[in-house]
Amino acid sequence: MILQTTLTLAAAAVVINLWIFVRCVQVRAKHKILHGDGGVALMGRRMRAHANFIEHAPIMLVLIAVVELSGKGGRWLAIVGAVFMLGRVGHVIGMDSEKENLARGLGMGVTLLTEIGVAAVAVLIALGKF
Repeated sequence: MILQTTLTLAAAAVVINLWIFVRCVQVRAKHKILHGDGGVALMGRRMRAHANFIEHAPIMLVLIAVVELSGKGGRWLAIVGAVFMLGRVGHVIGMDSEKENLARGLGMGVTLLTEIGVAAVAVLIALGKF
């Protein structure tokens, strides 16, 4: 069985991860930072955005894969996964600002809602209710 949704979203996650990496490298090069954040606030925020992506994306990909393996996935799962990835991008963009902003808040909100939604479906599948 080919997990088309999971494969596509995993590929998207790699692209997003590389984009976040490049954003970190740009700040490192500009400020000549070899390790850590070098005391540069933007570097710290970009590192944290990268870490936050790595904290959320893998577990969501595992959850999506398990739902897809159950045979209960489909178009809805691909859409929710795409929305999750867009939320992650919004969060990364929002993390550049020192102040509260819509991109960060909306990105994190979308992330959490999609995670809760897919987790709830997974539990329903496990209980034979979906």
